[in-house]
Amino acid sequence: MGRRNSGGDEERTPGMAVTPSAEFPPLSEDELGALRRIGEQWRDVRAAADLPIDPALRRHPTEPAAGRFGRLAPIEMFQVGDPGELVATEPANVPGTRAGRELTRIRRAIFGPPLSSAAVLYERMRKLVALPVLSSDLLSSVAYGPEAMLAVLVLAGAGALGLSLPLTAVLALLMVAVGLSYRQTVVAYPHGAGSYVVATDNLGARPGLAAAAGLMVDYVLTVAVSVAAGVHAVTSALPGMSRFTVPLGVLIITVLLAGNLRGVRAAGNLFVWPTYAFVVALLLLLVVGYVRAAERGFAPVAPPPVPAAEGLGVLLVLRAFASGAVSMTGIEAVSNAVPAFKPPEWRNARTTLSWMIAMLVLFFVGLTVLIHLSGLVPTTQATLLSQLARVTFPTGPWFGLVQAATALILLLAANTAFAGFPRLLFFMARAGHAPRRFLHMGDRLAFSDGLIALAVAAGLVFVAFRGHTEALIPLYAVGVFLAFTLSQTGMVVHWRRRRDGGWRRRAVVNAVGATLSGLVLVTAALTKFTEGAWVVVIAVPLLVLLSLAIHRHYRTLDRSLALAPSPNGKRALTPAPLPGAVEPGAPAEAQELPQQVRHLVVVPVARLNRASLRALAYAASLGQPTLAVHIAPEDAESDRFREQWRAWGDHVRLETIVSPYRAVIGPLAHYLEALHVSRPDVLLTVIVPEVVLRSRWHRPLHNRVEQRLRRALRPLPGVVVTNLPVHLSE
Repeated sequence: MGRRNSGGDEERTPGMAVTPSAEFPPLSEDELGALRRIGEQWRDVRAAADLPIDPALRRHPTEPAAGRFGRLAPIEMFQVGDPGELVATEPANVPGTRAGRELTRIRRAIFGPPLSSAAVLYERMRKLVALPVLSSDLLSSVAYGPEAMLAVLVLAGAGALGLSLPLTAVLALLMVAVGLSYRQTVVAYPHGAGSYVVATDNLGARPGLAAAAGLMVDYVLTVAVSVAAGVHAVTSALPGMSRFTVPLGVLIITVLLAGNLRGVRAAGNLFVWPTYAFVVALLLLLVVGYVRAAERGFAPVAPPPVPAAEGLGVLLVLRAFASGAVSMTGIEAVSNAVPAFKPPEWRNARTTLSWMIAMLVLFFVGLTVLIHLSGLVPTTQATLLSQLARVTFPTGPWFGLVQAATALILLLAANTAFAGFPRLLFFMARAGHAPRRFLHMGDRLAFSDGLIALAVAAGLVFVAFRGHTEALIPLYAVGVFLAFTLSQTGMVVHWRRRRDGGWRRRAVVNAVGATLSGLVLVTAALTKFTEGAWVVVIAVPLLVLLSLAIHRHYRTLDRSLALAPSPNGKRALTPAPLPGAVEPGAPAEAQELPQQVRHLVVVPVARLNRASLRALAYAASLGQPTLAVHIAPEDAESDRFREQWRAWGDHVRLETIVSPYRAVIGPLAHYLEALHVSRPDVLLTVIVPEVVLRSRWHRPLHNRVEQRLRRALRPLPGVVVTNLPVHLSE
């Protein structure tokens, strides 16, 4: 892992940076050594010096430049870079159809033109942009966190509401402790490391995956619940829109997806003002509210009488504490997104995190105390924040402005998940615990696949619950505090391992954060199990098992394809054989040297026409042994085809297979498999002619046997399938 040492210098590890090259990891030293040894046995193999085409695309300026790209000539797409290297000057992904070109224009109009890989350094966020992008979820939680805590306390009657003040003090201590812990995480892992990376690095793969699973559930719920809360705020103001709750929510998720697909900077510029508007609105609310409270000597207003529905006990207090802890969701987003900051990344990320924690504590404590001084109680008719705004601003437009800013921040709280979820999948994919497609950066240097996956998952949850996701809110505390606990425990192990200057103080800070987070985790799991926390108990192990299965697949793949050394430290290679000699027992997949490869070219021929004759000519031009295979439904047709073959000249060995049940693909695939079993050292190259249709509307007019044949042959070991396209003439 990339870390900072006690002197402040980064210990950079190649491939750790979040760049477009992350999906192309470098070879290890062992693999480079094996590659050199294999290359030594290529010393007697020389490619032809004279190529029939100039690979540098040098041509005379007066030569025609027409091609499938129209006016965009091939040479104009590239400029010469280093020796043996061309640099594409355009995206060069122009589709070949008019409809495709129109879709490309629409796509670029919505998302913007593609960005060069070199622009990744400029697609970073400065602190003033990163703050609203990464804090929208954290700050929006103060709109419902205090109310969630008071809604539990009021079950014991209005007299129990006074406990909100000591609970708020404990929650503020928890926020500061966890915030300080993550400040240390940002410094220790300057390349970006949320709970998954920290827990995996210090506790092992399974704890890391458990942390990742908790965060994945939290991110999906953040989008679904935030959009549901925002839509509810809109439909409360406009009751006539209530019947459009589901399509409106899906539309909002789509808009958030489109905004984030435009890139980090574009998303930050798009969502910056609503967050700052909410911050200004809350500051104004607190200032005016406390001024009015000071006018009456900070004497609390007596709350209206509320009958007790439950007895006041330890369990109820713990439930209220766990409910208030949902205000901390989103606190980890900065540690995941460190590489998205402008340099110095870790310092800017740490400063932004400090601002976020300060604002969270200020708003949570300030609103809770002001609600207590105003004598407000939770009701089903209006939120506590709405009641507080109405009491503070009885006249004028300020109440409406506070409500509008609250609705916007609730809707945009989902943007924090769009910033964190794709990066979490990136780190998981880099370690092989998620599909590697999540390593890929899209046209706008955003993790497009991760963004789309989050939008689809959140959209399904939103639609499944028809925009009523209140039952899922209790899951927040369980998932996110599972990640907090594992992350901070991992940081304690991290400092104990390093033991550099001040490690004990740092370990104590993280230990306090881990202990408090663990207490909240246990409290939330026990008190909210029947309210929906059981879903996390099921979802987390399932996601962990899925990630382990993905990792096993990639481990098997890497073991099969890597240039791994043999047990004695050298690559297990056979001695260089004489030209043309092949070890009979060598599997085709292990043929790494030209001397080990022996070919048999097989051409399936259904009928003798221009496509099949072109395939036969192509096969013969390779200068390798060639075999033609014909599948006949009966003996009579087999005899007729052999007569046609002799009329052609019988230039290639022909084998006919009679298939009395009229199957074509199955007998041919089994025949080729039998050939491979009889001589595993021979590589079968199957050349399949395919007619390229000019219009997709013509496809139903053809049985497309060649495509089915390719699919059937592709899984066979030792068989290479080559497609030879034959284009229809005008």
